[in-house]
Amino acid sequence: MPGLFAGRNIKKKRQESRWKDIYYKQRVLGLKVAQDPLKGSPQAKAIVLEKRNIEAKQPNSAMRKCVRIQLTKNGKQITAFVPGNGAISHIQEHDEVLVEGIGGTKGRAKGDIPTVRWQVIKVNNLSLNALLKGKVKRG
Repeated sequence: MPGLFAGRNIKKKRQESRWKDIYYKQRVLGLKVAQDPLKGSPQAKAIVLEKRNIEAKQPNSAMRKCVRIQLTKNGKQITAFVPGNGAISHIQEHDEVLVEGIGGTKGRAKGDIPTVRWQVIKVNNLSLNALLKGKVKRG
């Protein structure tokens, strides 16, 4: 009866090799969701704590406009990028903002902004793009 036990060995070997795959391990153990401040959701509301400039990585030499925010859902603090020329002037401390992932590979930082993985898309329920274009005004 050598054929009876051959299937078990193949199944066991396959199971062991799957656990060596980092993407399988992350998915099954929920490691990515555990360390994600947004807890797997695409967007989250937050309160602005302070405005700050972050220096871009080499070879660029720009000061990227960012805000330090505190998420309302779990109280975690993160740094979010503010896209657009002069967009930082439309944001003040204690404003409510909506943030989303920037969209870098594997949820990491995108471009030349180190450690920043999120960007602001709305300020006090007004679109940041509409504020920049002058289509809406802050109330």
